[in-house]
Amino acid sequence: MAASAAAAATAGRAIRRGLPRVPGGEPWPPASTAPTVHVAQDGGSAGVIAPIATPEPAIPATQVSQTAASSGVNAPSAPPEAAADAKALRRGLPRVPGGEPWPPAGFAPSAAPSPAAAGTAATAAAAATTPSGAATAAATPAADAPAVPAPEGAASTAPAVRATATGVPLSQPLPYPRTVWEGQAAKTPPARAAEPKRYGPFTRGQWVGAVIVGGAALLYAAAMAVLAVRWLLSTSWGVDFLARFPGEYHLPEGAPVGFPAWLGWQHFFNVFLMVLIIRTGLTVRTEKRPTVFWSPRTNAKRKISLSLWFHQSLDILWLVNGVIFVVLLFITGQWMRIVPTSWEVFPNALSAALQYVSLDWPTENGWVNYNSLQQLAYFATVFLAAPLAAITGVRMSGVWPKNAAGLNKAYPVEWARAVHFPVMLYFVLFIFVHVVLVFATGALRNLNHMYGGQDAVNWVGFWIFALSMLVIAAAWIAARPLVLAPIARLFGKVSGR
Repeated sequence: MAASAAAAATAGRAIRRGLPRVPGGEPWPPASTAPTVHVAQDGGSAGVIAPIATPEPAIPATQVSQTAASSGVNAPSAPPEAAADAKALRRGLPRVPGGEPWPPAGFAPSAAPSPAAAGTAATAAAAATTPSGAATAAATPAADAPAVPAPEGAASTAPAVRATATGVPLSQPLPYPRTVWEGQAAKTPPARAAEPKRYGPFTRGQWVGAVIVGGAALLYAAAMAVLAVRWLLSTSWGVDFLARFPGEYHLPEGAPVGFPAWLGWQHFFNVFLMVLIIRTGLTVRTEKRPTVFWSPRTNAKRKISLSLWFHQSLDILWLVNGVIFVVLLFITGQWMRIVPTSWEVFPNALSAALQYVSLDWPTENGWVNYNSLQQLAYFATVFLAAPLAAITGVRMSGVWPKNAAGLNKAYPVEWARAVHFPVMLYFVLFIFVHVVLVFATGALRNLNHMYGGQDAVNWVGFWIFALSMLVIAAAWIAARPLVLAPIARLFGKVSGR
């Protein structure tokens, strides 16, 4: 019996814990120690009164376990049904693949009774199994015995709160000094600034900056070019080069002198038509949704914008004027003024260009002869740029046969578009440089040559030129649907969308 009591009084052990029941929770079951059954040895032990030996037969170990369970103390070896108030353990995932759920099937231990309640329960259990006299005798020394504290870990089954080394629970956030406060922007975010309007790739301010920076760069480059060319022409090689090639060569015998009246009129018509052609061409290029259309009377299905009709009509007039100009050039011999007749034109053109860059411009008399650089420029404009503009314009117009597959393949419309616009830019550059040189090299005399038909310095040519500019400006302003529509109706049908 002593051996059985020793086996029953084994020390309590901690319950093995499994997975938490909720995400982020503590492992289950709570941390506690399994209660044990204390059996008195040699006259008594801590907090439990051993029953007094009697003549009756010894109680089996199983009966002792059942008695302990009925008094509120759970033995480790007790079956799950031994505790009436115990709760079944919630089982989780297995700890090994293919194993049983963990923890094993069982019940959670009930709350351990206080030491006083445990002593009372043990005394009551002993009294129930012994005669009344023996129970009274056993209760007397139990009342006089000092109270022994319950073993640590068995006093409470409440889960221990995990804490840091300083005693602060892990569930409590760490203190930190506040360094950021909400400003007004957190409550009222600033309104997003409107995107500035763009003109092409840049805004207005960016264009101003680009013009200023680009202008300053060009001015610096021009100043450096002037200084470099002046130094070059001051060398012995430059002096000899200018003496041999002054900038012009002599025309053939029989070359006409001066400008006839028909040439002045041709010049005015050419300027008038060219300015309007450039204006309408830019309109056609940038117009996205035309509001007025024109269609020929013979084919009402073919519609083009009124701007395109005006552009093509001006092209026809310009071609007619150009053909008349070229014919009269060769009839009167004026062609010798703008067509090179000697290979000396190239070194003389270089000499004239160097003199222009050095700002020591060549001495010339346009009434008799152009310098070689002017001659090459006029030749390129009349016999190269003008035909290119005409050929590419016809390819993009409605006059070109649409069903000629072989012809369209040999001359694609993409080629025409790629050449037509750069040719227009060349004409703009030529007009700008031409006007600047006319005014910079003797405006009154040069204007008299072309508009007055005389080699004199007076205001006749200037006033004729001013009047022609007023006519061109009026035509520029009048080139709008309100004025063009009645004229276009004379040659076809004008309609809206």
